[in-house]
Amino acid sequence: MTDPTRLPADGLFIGRARTSETAYPLVVTVRDGMVFDITSSAAPTVRDLCELPDPAGYVRSAKGKPIGALEDITANSFEAERDAKKPFLLSPADLQAVKASGVTFVVSLLERVIEEQARGSAEKADAIRADIAGLIGHDLSKLKPGSPEAMEIKAKLIQRGAWSQYLEVGIGPDAEIFTKCQPMASVGFGADVGLHPVSTWNNPEPE
Repeated sequence: MTDPTRLPADGLFIGRARTSETAYPLVVTVRDGMVFDITSSAAPTVRDLCELPDPAGYVRSAKGKPIGALEDITANSFEAERDAKKPFLLSPADLQAVKASGVTFVVSLLERVIEEQARGSAEKADAIRADIAGLIGHDLSKLKPGSPEAMEIKAKLIQRGAWSQYLEVGIGPDAEIFTKCQPMASVGFGADVGLHPVSTWNNPEPE
């Protein structure tokens, strides 16, 4: 595992931590290997900090109070070995939902569409791959999402029954923004996570 305490020297970092001295989570930043509590009435949560007119400026100018070395706090963040009397890290996200913006690589994009259509048949996959490549080419980077050319290709793929939600993301007019986690539901570094006992590990992503 890469050393989590080795942060870029030019970075500006915010997070959350818990200590036994307070009844609430702390908003923290890291400076020269030390973790500073920068919680204030102006930014009692990370959500409040992010909604300030200049979040980065606030973090830079906040004096803060040191609560410990990042190395020590990180080491104490593993739940199985944690000393609750000492500071430990929490998820950096609190009252905001965690969102993501989809960026799908062209090869992955096409293979997902092919996988949807072929349903496990290698022979069918080869035929679909050749058909799609003949229609839109191998270099989707030259195709502007939402352009008339992209919409023309979309219409042709719909006619062939080969349109997919993945292609909508790749060449459609709108960016893909999706929710990864609801507010207060994410976990921090070193935290245990619970899985339903009937669950099995799987990785359905082609890439």
